Amino acid sequence: RIHLMAGRIPLGADRAAVAGEMETTFTENLRYAADLLAQEDMTGLVEPINNRITDPRYYLNTPHQAAAILQKVGRPNLKLQLDLFHCQIMDGNLSRNLETYFPLIDHIQIAQVPGRHEPDSPGELNFPYIFELLESLGYTGYVGCEYAPKGDTLEGLGWLRSYWESRGLQCDGTSK
Repeated sequence: RIHLMAGRIPLGADRAAVAGEMETTFTENLRYAADLLAQEDMTGLVEPINNRITDPRYYLNTPHQAAAILQKVGRPNLKLQLDLFHCQIMDGNLSRNLETYFPLIDHIQIAQVPGRHEPDSPGELNFPYIFELLESLGYTGYVGCEYAPKGDTLEGLGWLRSYWESRGLQCDGTSK
């Protein structure tokens, strides 16, 4: 898998004025990249990144926009990388978005909103519920942790140990 970035709105440009041209360029670039990736049996991922906090100039901002572009491109080896941090900031409604876009999703990333820290830090998202929803949908892929840990790596993964234990698993992933 490889993340294919959408690019940024040019400095000083009006988003609405350049949206059509940017979509055309992005769509053409994705077709080209998908065809190259297919030769290597690879998947390209597009990730909507919020333009409210993280990058005001990033072109691809919502899963709705990403799904429409993926449909236009029409390549089976292009999928959605859904970062729940960005999705929550732009649209909320994570359960419905996960259910709606599940057929397109090939990678999930997580971070608590608004601080972009560990899933068990104070914030808007209920990660045990989200993980159970992903399981019920049949998600078997990786969940990337794209957050700023408050401490070192082991401290930053303490939430995972607690989650596994709540599910009756030991830290090595085996059942009790």
